Amino acid sequence: MSIPNALSTFRLVAAPVLLILAWYDQEWAFLILFVLALCTDAMDGYLARKWHQTSKLGNFLDSLGDFVIYVALVPSAWWLWPEIIEREAVYVGLAVTALLLPAAVGLLKYRRVPCYHTLGAKCVGLLMSIAALLLFAWDYPWPFRIGVVILLLASCEEILITLVLPRNTGNVLSLWHALRLRAEIERS
Repeated sequence: MSIPNALSTFRLVAAPVLLILAWYDQEWAFLILFVLALCTDAMDGYLARKWHQTSKLGNFLDSLGDFVIYVALVPSAWWLWPEIIEREAVYVGLAVTALLLPAAVGLLKYRRVPCYHTLGAKCVGLLMSIAALLLFAWDYPWPFRIGVVILLLASCEEILITLVLPRNTGNVLSLWHALRLRAEIERS
């Protein structure tokens, strides 16, 4: 197991711990572990590319680690900050939909969840991480609300990529790259 894969695996292990911390109302411990998990997300792909340790397994672990952290965040936030979740229910609902819909479209077309790692998804991941921290630690909602709109746009791009590509392909940086890749596939 490489260090980048270990960082991705850390998120898989952290997700149930986040749920436990939230259940027992350990707000600051939850936030600290959540930030650590987000830091591993920022580091794993960078280190894999820098150290030439990219792999299909690493790509899968990264995507799965992201998914379980965000899935754990939903009930955890409800348990820790129910008044914020109720107030921001429309935005939370849109965010959950934006996270699940591209996966559902990929499952329908490819019979598996795509792992594109688009530039838009990377940017929105960073933005939403900061926005979630600002929302839950200091009850500052505007970055989260703006982030949800950007998340919706990034999700639309992922859906379009799925509709454009004839087969599941990992690490597609943008819709433009997907269109180029489709043209290459059609030529060969």
